[in-house]
Amino acid sequence: MIGGIKNNEFKFMQDALNLRAYRQQILASNIANADTPNYKARDIDFAKELQRAQGVQAGRLGMAATSANHLQAAGGMLNAQALYRTPVQPSIDGNTVDMDVERAQFADNAIHYQFVLDHISGKMKTMLAAIRGE
Repeated sequence: MIGGIKNNEFKFMQDALNLRAYRQQILASNIANADTPNYKARDIDFAKELQRAQGVQAGRLGMAATSANHLQAAGGMLNAQALYRTPVQPSIDGNTVDMDVERAQFADNAIHYQFVLDHISGKMKTMLAAIRGE
């Protein structure tokens, strides 16, 4: 049972990392297209997408394996729904990227990503210490 709890915790952290990485790509794309006419800034609702991923993982239908040697398929997280941002003040050329918002969201997302990495690293170090008998 303890192993199942650890597996669920690591799966949650994996889902969170995948979503954070995907969000970072979206935010970087927004920043890169700040001067592109008619570009519409996008983002994801992180909490909603993480809940959806956890719900999908819990109720996911598995693939039929005809051999014990078959690998289990991993569900992809990159199908998160990217939404268009509501512009605070769109530019004359139709671009909705607000660099102040994008930079703040990018930094916030990077901090959260690093936190999850540090958490996983700490768990792995604890497990390694237990294996070594320290």
